[in-house]
Amino acid sequence: MASIEFVTLDAADPTAAKHFYTTAFGLGSQVRLRASEAPTTGFRGFTLSLVVSQPADVNALIDAAVDAGAATLKPAAKSLWGYGGVVQAPDGTIWQVASSSKKDTGPATRQIDEIVLLLGVADMAESKRFYVDRGLAVAKSFGSKYVEFATGTGPVKLALYKRRGLAKVVGVSPDGTGSHRIMIGGDVGAFTDPDGFAWEAAALTPTS
Repeated sequence: MASIEFVTLDAADPTAAKHFYTTAFGLGSQVRLRASEAPTTGFRGFTLSLVVSQPADVNALIDAAVDAGAATLKPAAKSLWGYGGVVQAPDGTIWQVASSSKKDTGPATRQIDEIVLLLGVADMAESKRFYVDRGLAVAKSFGSKYVEFATGTGPVKLALYKRRGLAKVVGVSPDGTGSHRIMIGGDVGAFTDPDGFAWEAAALTPTS
């Protein structure tokens, strides 16, 4: 089964970005940084989500992110599906922090249950077919709006969302140009998908 071992984010200052992700979210090898000032404007077409077990954990992570320099795009709040909020890291990456639970069951922690990479796509049918052809199995599918893949034991899960819909979810304009400023490291080879998201072979990438 295909898996994602890490994502690499482009940042003008990788050292500062690494400090942010360690301080705010306690992330290690799942998120890597590399120096790049590739031109980009507006929405980069993807988000990363941290899934946790209860609202108190959402608040703890969002508060830590804001204290470390993140900007609030959507304050944490209850919704039909649970509880969550959205922040934008200093490097520009948009992060959703969410729980399917609306009630706390214990003291707040910063434990992350899942990391989900959501790619905003222009044509859901085309992108879904592209990834299936490369060995990814569909775990959930909701028509032309959302597709989630079964990504094995890797620490990062993958889902596709209509670009405009994803932008609306996180509270930004869908408009954007230039580089996505992300590289996906997995075991399905090196390629670029129909929306310009680039993958590299995880086994060929240094761990440092």
